[in-house]
Order: sequence, then C-alpha cells, then structure tokens
Amino acid sequence: MVAELTGMDEQTKSLLARPERVEQTELSIKVGEKTTTLPAYRVWHNTARGPAKGGIRFHPDVTLDEVKALSMWMSWKNAIVGLPFGGGKGGVTVNPKSLSLAELEQLSRAYARGFSEMFGQDTDIPAPDINTSSIHMGWMLDELEKIKARKEPGAITGKPIELGGSLGRTEATGLGGVYTIMNAVKSFGITGRKVAVQGYGNVGFHAAKFLADNGFKLVAVSDSKGGVHNPDGIGPALAMKAKKDRGSVKYYPGKEITNSELLELDVDILVPSAIEDIITKKNAHKIKAKLVVELANGPTTSEADKILGEQETIVVPDVLANAGGVSVSYLEWVQNRTGFYWSKHEVWDKLKLVMDRAFSEVYNFQKSSELSLRGAAIALAADRIVSSMKARGWV
Repeated sequence: MVAELTGMDEQTKSLLARPERVEQTELSIKVGEKTTTLPAYRVWHNTARGPAKGGIRFHPDVTLDEVKALSMWMSWKNAIVGLPFGGGKGGVTVNPKSLSLAELEQLSRAYARGFSEMFGQDTDIPAPDINTSSIHMGWMLDELEKIKARKEPGAITGKPIELGGSLGRTEATGLGGVYTIMNAVKSFGITGRKVAVQGYGNVGFHAAKFLADNGFKLVAVSDSKGGVHNPDGIGPALAMKAKKDRGSVKYYPGKEITNSELLELDVDILVPSAIEDIITKKNAHKIKAKLVVELANGPTTSEADKILGEQETIVVPDVLANAGGVSVSYLEWVQNRTGFYWSKHEVWDKLKLVMDRAFSEVYNFQKSSELSLRGAAIALAADRIVSSMKARGWV
C-alpha cells in the first residue's frame, strides 16, 4: 500500500529496505581488574534528507538487526515531523547496571572514539536513548572534540546545558505528546477528558502534568511495580512524590491496580508511555479508550493494531506522538550551529509549531486515503524520503 501511494518502483523499495551504512566494532574497557570487550554498532538507514539522527542505547539485548530496524524507524520519524535529518541509530551490547560510573565513562568515550569518523554536525548526530542520558552525551562530546581538535557542540544532542544542551529538552517528549493529544481530541471530536497513563517515568510524568494543566482529568497511572485508579482525579506531582518516597505510584490514594488493568479501564484517552508490546491480540478487544496515543516505542503489536482499527479505536502512532524528543534535539542542533540560545518557553513554542504541523499533515493525508493514522504517517514519511532521493538522482 505504501509503495502504491508513493509510486515506489522496485529499485526505490530495495534502497529503502536496506541501510545505507552499517558499522560495527568491539569496544574494550577495563572493568575491575579485567579488560572487557563489548560489541558496538552504528547504522545509517537513509540520509537523503540530511545527516543521520538517532540515539545510542546501552542494553544487554542490543543486536545489529535491532539497530538496523531502529535506524529505519528514525528515518520515518524525522520525515514525519519535517526535520532535515535522515535516520540513524547506535548501541552497545552491555548491561550498564553492572558498570560503575567510571566504567560507563570509559564506555561512552570508547564509543565516541570507535565511531568518530561518522559523527559530526553535518554527517551523524547521536543523542541519548535507553540507558543513556545527558551525562553520557557530555562524555562523548568531550571525547569527540578532542579527536577532531575543535569545538563542535552540534555533533551531539541531548547534552548537558553547560555544553550547549537545550532548555526544555527534559519535558520535550511528554509535552510533544500532549500537543498531539490536543490536536487529536479536536480533530476527532473526542469530548471526554478522562486519561490513564501507563508508565510513569520522565515521559509519562510530563505528559500527565501537561495534560492536567490543560484541563484533562488524570484518573489512573502506573509504573513497573503497579498502578492506582482514582476516579476523583490524581495529582501528577503527588503521584511522582509517592513513587520517589515509597517506590511506586501504586501508593497514591485510590484503588491499587495492575498495569494490565489500567489498559482496560473505561477512560477516554489511554497513553502507553513505557515499554513495547503491551497492547496485544490478547487484550486489544478489552481496550475501552476512544483514543490511544503511543508515547512509548512500539507499545501496540501489529495484530492488536488491526483489532483496534476494527473496533474504531483511534491510535496515534509512536512515530508521530513521541517525536517531541527528536524535535527538540533538532532545535538544540539549530541553537548550537547559530550560537543563539532560546528560553525554555521559546523552545516549547517552537516545538508546538512542529508537532501541530506534523499532526495536521498526517491527519489530512489519512483523510484522503483508506489508511489508518499509522499507515498515513509511514506513507507520508516514505513519500518525503523518496522525493529527496529523486532530487539527488539516487533513483
């Protein structure tokens, strides 16, 4: 269907199906008294629209195939929100929880050295991902600038503010999701305001906070240890206090529930914000929410997506809904390149423009086709990437 909508020929499909560049190496770090060697990867899926852009994850399950798939996902996401980037991704197969802070610094610097030839503000711009943060990006930037013998803050985003990081980046994914929810509520005529947020880390908390600030009623939240349902409403900050003080949001006043029970509550809007594959063919038919907005990566399986479509549940896909993070990474890159830095609220205003435009374009594309929002988003992204490839004479 995507190929038909974009007029994609076999040559073009073949180019999009495989990554443009794949690099892998082994990084050596000293752990305790021993030297440990760890597999590491960096992949560019397609750079027709601009430099590769995508995060670096430290996780024991990282594989080359996973990194390839995620780099393609970043191509779609960057194109959907109209950023001048291609898709990239990187990772190290490691359990970061087994490493000390000093060992994590070794690993971060080793990764920067291992792929320094790829990284640069005009070529490949990494950022944090699973188990990496602004701290790791600061170490990587420092190592990269030593190798290049020049300052180049735009080569890495998600950095500490002191090294050129952007204000407003911490809240970006959650806030971008809220802008998307508000657009979806208006466009699809959803009148109810009861919300359940599954996952209460950085993304889920900020989504809950900004939703509450905009008149939505948070009635259920959960984290890895359980959840709570309170029809009278939940204060986002107090729920986070319960998590910090007692280890879980389930200690907030209300009825204790499981993550599975939260997904099946009678709410208007469901916001999965934690892990992948939590809405499956086993529970999709039990979803009562009118609107599901994916702030987690891949929370809905393909089988569940089909079921939700059949029961006319509106699903805003992750490649659109959670693009606030990479959008503010783009704004950080712009600030680094110009040397002019915006206030937090200026960044948020610019993020709103990006997210509003992206939703409008996907929504209008969806209305003119027989696709779901997910299908429309991917088709629109593919069309933009193919147009750039044609303009370059690649196809």
